[in-house]
Amino acid sequence: MSATYFAPTGGHPGQDQLLTDRAIFTDAYAVIPKGTMRDIVTSFLPFWDETRLWVIARPLSGFAETFSQYIMEVAPGGGSDQPEADPGAEGVLFIVEGTATLTIAGDTHQLAPGGYAFIPPGSDWSLRNRSDDMLRFHWIRKAYEAVPGLPHPDVVIANEKDIAPTVMPDTDGKWATTRFVDPTDLRHDMHVTIVTFEPGGVIPFLETHVMEHGLYVLEGKAVYRLNNDWVEVEAGDFMWLRAFCPQACYAGGPGKFRYLLYKDVNRHMKLRPPS
Repeated sequence: MSATYFAPTGGHPGQDQLLTDRAIFTDAYAVIPKGTMRDIVTSFLPFWDETRLWVIARPLSGFAETFSQYIMEVAPGGGSDQPEADPGAEGVLFIVEGTATLTIAGDTHQLAPGGYAFIPPGSDWSLRNRSDDMLRFHWIRKAYEAVPGLPHPDVVIANEKDIAPTVMPDTDGKWATTRFVDPTDLRHDMHVTIVTFEPGGVIPFLETHVMEHGLYVLEGKAVYRLNNDWVEVEAGDFMWLRAFCPQACYAGGPGKFRYLLYKDVNRHMKLRPPS
């Protein structure tokens, strides 16, 4: 399987450019186009060397509250031996450019584009760019919701090219999902998958559900229905959806339309605020 993944490179538009763009933030969804991911909005993290990042999602009260998502950019020789400051946070890494050297639980893995790593809470891990090229990857973080009697999930290391996508029923193969963990494994309280639409593929109804979403377009273009609006999206754009935001999609082609999808799953709804 060959795949391409869009990754931002920063830079800054010239003074001759129009300021009009497709960025929008509503009370139900946000669209963060690739053109907004410039040098001026990058940030840095403690204990990360030669690294900058774009924060494209963070918990917001009254909006999407369960996860954060970063696009990390690590220069050659950079990385961290203390990457995660929150011992209760789980994480998913997805590589879009370059090669990451991930050491976790005493084992070292080389993650190339398409590479996926699930990092359980409390893990001892480090990540380095030991190549001569820039490394770019998504880092999705969530506060793990432990359940008495269920152990924490295990480390998962995979690459999407080694996983057969699951075709959605009655879609003639035009809509499929690449799953990195078993959806019936209740140790997991979040799923990160890759959704692929062939040209002409659709979500033929308005999905309306409790799960929050982050959708980063890896490849292609489509028109996406978000609440009451149809918006055009392309590779490099990010869609951020709160719970119950109606959503649907039409992939017009000419190539595949693919996105990295986050959703929260498999837990009771909280009925009272944390003590």
